[in-house]
Amino acid sequence: MTARPKPSPTGPAVVDETAVIDGVDVVAVATLVRGCAGVSGLDGGRFSEAVSYLPGRKVAGVVVRDGRVRVQVRAQWAVPAPAAALLSTALVPLTGNRPVDVVIGDIDDPPQSGSE
Repeated sequence: MTARPKPSPTGPAVVDETAVIDGVDVVAVATLVRGCAGVSGLDGGRFSEAVSYLPGRKVAGVVVRDGRVRVQVRAQWAVPAPAAALLSTALVPLTGNRPVDVVIGDIDDPPQSGSE
């Protein structure tokens, strides 16, 4: 199992070996996905089917299994679904040659249009 270093603006790269599953740093993947446009957060699923379990913690919305990476997100309202495809492109440096499956597990409520 080979860990990928996380870039650190204050010094050398830091590798959290406990966050690496099958060569993929699931914490780094989760951090990158949370920062993508149109994503309001990660979604672990109704029955926690999209959760990675690490020693003493879990990472919702990222699963590495069978040579694939699954990312399950909560999308912002009115963001076109094809924008989710950009996530797999953004994740290439962290996931290598593994296919990335992007699942929209939930969508934010529409914004309120004035007071009732």
